[in-house]
Amino acid sequence: MLFNKTVAVVVPAFNEEKQIRNVLETMPDFVDRIIVINDCSKDNTAAVVLDYISKQKPSPTIRNNDDKNPDNKYNRVETLLKEKQQSDIKYFIPSETANSSPETDRVILINNLKNGGVGAAIARGYKWCLDNNIDCTAVMAGDGQMDPAELEKICSPVLTEDIDYVKGNRLIHGGVRMVMPGMRFLGNSILSIMTKISSGYWHVSDTQTGYTAISLSALNAIKIHEIYPKYGMPNDMLVKLNMAFCTLKEVKIKPVYNIGESSKMKVHKVIPGIAWLLFKNFFKRLWVKYLFRDFHPLFLLYHFAIVMGIVSLPYTFKVLILTLSRQAVSPTTMLAFLFLFISSFQSLLFAMWMDIQDNEHLYKS
Repeated sequence: MLFNKTVAVVVPAFNEEKQIRNVLETMPDFVDRIIVINDCSKDNTAAVVLDYISKQKPSPTIRNNDDKNPDNKYNRVETLLKEKQQSDIKYFIPSETANSSPETDRVILINNLKNGGVGAAIARGYKWCLDNNIDCTAVMAGDGQMDPAELEKICSPVLTEDIDYVKGNRLIHGGVRMVMPGMRFLGNSILSIMTKISSGYWHVSDTQTGYTAISLSALNAIKIHEIYPKYGMPNDMLVKLNMAFCTLKEVKIKPVYNIGESSKMKVHKVIPGIAWLLFKNFFKRLWVKYLFRDFHPLFLLYHFAIVMGIVSLPYTFKVLILTLSRQAVSPTTMLAFLFLFISSFQSLLFAMWMDIQDNEHLYKS
């Protein structure tokens, strides 16, 4: 426990037989439960984890927080929500718990019966933590790229500052360009810019880091079974949290590379898929947050800017073609182009400014 509150760490693992034991052995003592999600590994990852579990002493049973909401007519909605959460297991990747004594084992091994991707593995770990009322749930990769010594500063804001979601940020570390591969740095920067716009957390960066911590209330606020199952999970998570009005904080962490890990992510293949995900999520955030839940003028401004921008395209191409061919552009064409383009650009700027202002309070420094 940390600050007298329960802490669990979800460890997604796919073919990590060489690294997973070190991750388990170096986990800080304040971590109550380590939830290893073996995402249908083809190597001996599961066997290594089970061997580690067999050599550990029993841990205290996790306290139950259900007594905070006694079963009475005033808490009926809480009871119904809990029942729904328990039944939601059908939406997750089929899996089975490998432990013989899950109540007292500190390390819980959950084997996915089919490969779902890193996002699906983390979602399954979140599900276990939600069902067991864990106060703070962190995520650490199974490849050992996250320094366990930094876990406390990742979890502390959730437990002491009432922050909903904390993520590490490697890009603000002075030595990041010395160790992070150039293509990774470029891809991360591009996706960070796109995620700012899509999620509404305009000050966020290093959106691809998986070193995070989330509160129990934030897990309750989102549909964790709908988390994007692949490498775009961190980006999708930020959009979902923003739509749920969750607070976010970033802490500086060390970039860790070349410690024996084997990267499974191909940047050039991942970026197009995540870009399309962010494009769809941008509009989903606008409609859900700024129309259905609470109407805001930025909803109209964003859409007006997009419509006017699309309508201006034929005039833009015509002006460019005539200008490049050194032909005269008619006053009507030029006026139409200027009116549509300026209207679109100004509306976009106003919408972005309103978006930044409306979400300022959700980002904590």
